[in-house]
Amino acid sequence: MARNEIRPIVKLRSTAGTGFTYVTRKNRRNDPDRMVLRKYDPVVRRHVEFKEDR
Repeated sequence: MARNEIRPIVKLRSTAGTGFTYVTRKNRRNDPDRMVLRKYDPVVRRHVEFKEDR
């Protein structure tokens, strides 16, 4: 079974400027805009916003 384009793989890049990324999948039907999540950045050792980078 082929991977579906409804749930593409996206990179979440830190807004702290460290270059740290998370890799996840998202549902395009529920989240058509770019994702912004607040996650832990181990480089600066605190929670910051991560924005979707395609």
